[in-house]
Amino acid sequence: MYKHLLKPFFLLFITFSLFSQEKPSNYSYIDPTIGGVGLILEPTRPAVHLPNSMVRVFPARKDQLDDQISYFPLTIASHRQQWLFSIMPFSGKTDSSSWNKKFTYDQEKIKPHYYITRLEETGDTIEFTPASRSGYFQFTFVEDQLQHIRFGILNKGQLRFEGKRTITGTEEFMDMKAFFYGELNTDIIKTNYSEDQKTAIIQVGGNAKKVAFRYGISFISIEQAKANLQKEIPDWDFNSVKNKALQVWEKVMSQINVDGGTNEQKRVFYTSLYRCYERMININEYGQYYSAYDHKVHKSTEPFYVDNWMWDTYLALEPLQTLLNPKMEEDKIKSYIKMYEQGGWMPSFALTTGDGPLMTGNHSAAWILDVWTKGLRDFDLKKAYEGLKKNSLEATLLPWKNGPATSLDSFYNENGYMPALKPGEKETVEEVHDFERRQAVAVTLQNSYDDWCIAQIADILGKGKDKELFLKRSVFYKNVFREDKGFMWPKDAEGNWIEPFDPKFSGGQGGRDYFTENNAYTYNWDVKHDLQGLFQQMGGKEKAEEKLDNLFREDLGRSKYHLWYIFPDATGLVGQFVMGNEPSFHIPYLYNYLGSPWKTQKRIRMLINTWFPDNYFGIPGDEDGGGMTAFVVFSMMGFYPVTPGIPVYNIGSPSFEKISIKLSNGKTFTVNARNNSEENKYIQSAKLNGKAWNKSWFTHEELINGGILELEMGNIPNKKWGVSSPPPSALDYKPF
Repeated sequence: MYKHLLKPFFLLFITFSLFSQEKPSNYSYIDPTIGGVGLILEPTRPAVHLPNSMVRVFPARKDQLDDQISYFPLTIASHRQQWLFSIMPFSGKTDSSSWNKKFTYDQEKIKPHYYITRLEETGDTIEFTPASRSGYFQFTFVEDQLQHIRFGILNKGQLRFEGKRTITGTEEFMDMKAFFYGELNTDIIKTNYSEDQKTAIIQVGGNAKKVAFRYGISFISIEQAKANLQKEIPDWDFNSVKNKALQVWEKVMSQINVDGGTNEQKRVFYTSLYRCYERMININEYGQYYSAYDHKVHKSTEPFYVDNWMWDTYLALEPLQTLLNPKMEEDKIKSYIKMYEQGGWMPSFALTTGDGPLMTGNHSAAWILDVWTKGLRDFDLKKAYEGLKKNSLEATLLPWKNGPATSLDSFYNENGYMPALKPGEKETVEEVHDFERRQAVAVTLQNSYDDWCIAQIADILGKGKDKELFLKRSVFYKNVFREDKGFMWPKDAEGNWIEPFDPKFSGGQGGRDYFTENNAYTYNWDVKHDLQGLFQQMGGKEKAEEKLDNLFREDLGRSKYHLWYIFPDATGLVGQFVMGNEPSFHIPYLYNYLGSPWKTQKRIRMLINTWFPDNYFGIPGDEDGGGMTAFVVFSMMGFYPVTPGIPVYNIGSPSFEKISIKLSNGKTFTVNARNNSEENKYIQSAKLNGKAWNKSWFTHEELINGGILELEMGNIPNKKWGVSSPPPSALDYKPF
């Protein structure tokens, strides 16, 4: 008789239950093991760290399939390189194998704020959680066994044990030093050193089931490492440090919220966003920092950011951080300016250890122009320009080389291209790297773009003569485009095209004679500052579009292993297109400039879904500390900055139904992709803030002011949408 009364209560219960089930946090989707097996080159490392912080820890092993751990570095100085100090706990007896024994692990769980695994041989459990300049290990040993911790120096240096619970270390690497100060929560019973004194095995006493080790890291001194530890981890409270780290990451991951899509896509997206926070790192240690650019300790209350591989990061990582963390981006550029003042050159790769003479280009110019044109001005643009100009006109442009100009640079300045050697011709210039070679065409193309960026900064500063000089240099790319072949082509010092030359393959030793890590099919499109001029060189937009179509379809002309012997970075292949290397990132978006935005939408969806799955093989090339995953973040949100320095975003095809970006000015920019699905990848129509939008792009100003971009999606391309007004990219375009 009461059934009619029970029904509303049942409905109320169901409703309450649905709302009480909390939506998973963005952070919960992060899986640091994605990409943990490199297809050919480097795997990702499951780094446990706070965003943009000094201490980065992961298990030392070959890759994610390796079932043995050698040790844990106490930190790394640079992304996946220069591991510093080591620690490894184990229980049981010691013997001659204990000095470098690897341990088999299982039940490993990894999050950016917390790591835990169990050693199979002993049953011991290892936990770790980070602070900014310090870290906290917790070991749970099996009972009734001798309990040991192995400490090591990975380069030059020494370990010292002070009293019963304190350990310090000094490590020398690449002309600088690192220090740690550590404390145990239990006594050291016995200490044994290896013959070279670089490894020590300590026995801890009391048969304590849980042993904790907390430590600080410094590039200044052991005393500063101790101060860093006391500032950040003053108490023996592992869970407190762990919870603080979790809160930091939860906040960072909440900057971008997505709805729709699959759990797999969310795992890819948020894991990619996590990787965009590994670097640059702030090495200011509470009021002072050591700079490897003048080998001095400086007093400063401002952050000092290092560890940036600019060739990889200027394309997408820096533009993403400009969008999400503008104040940090200004501070990073201030750091670059300090490095220039301290070392005399604007850095190529601003490493912790000093300027790394790596790769090609003067890409700080593109980065600094990009930040300035997006309204971020809290840095000395005049001083930055001074360094950029000096690098362009007085430094050598040779790959993997720092220092003053060489005879080849004089030739470049006079003739407008880097001269190439004929196949088999012996190198005559001693400054040329013996493996990296001249990379003659790539050097010409990349510096043409960077000089265009310098010309724009000169214009901002009212330096008319400089502007004209650098605009003239920005068209040097035309000197290496061979119109009768339709390809970027190497040219010798006499002005003759190199023959024989195969655009698919030629490049001499390691493929480096003419190009950087890729072939002419990729570098044909490396003219981001003057795409309209490039299309004219190719015979007009129609022929350029045919050539772009063919890029994704052209056969390799040889076996993959034969290609990869010369071009091991050419991974993630679709025809001749290379998804696994940075110079390719902008290429799928070029259809927007050619009047076929629907092809951009098609290509982007296919590339993301194919080459970025949520598993160990989920990164098609070297990830390079956010260099590649920032491309994923942008592309899955549905837009991408094709030309850093031109403050516009190209529209692609978002992976989610809704993407909301919380901006630092308190506003929100939202992309709504109605009817979005795996099949419905094509834009049918669009609105921006309620008004019809027929452009395949929008400006940074329109984004930063907040608003809503509405995309109506469908499974058949609308070949008329976004055609009439292509994104800007031309020599005479003023990006400010």
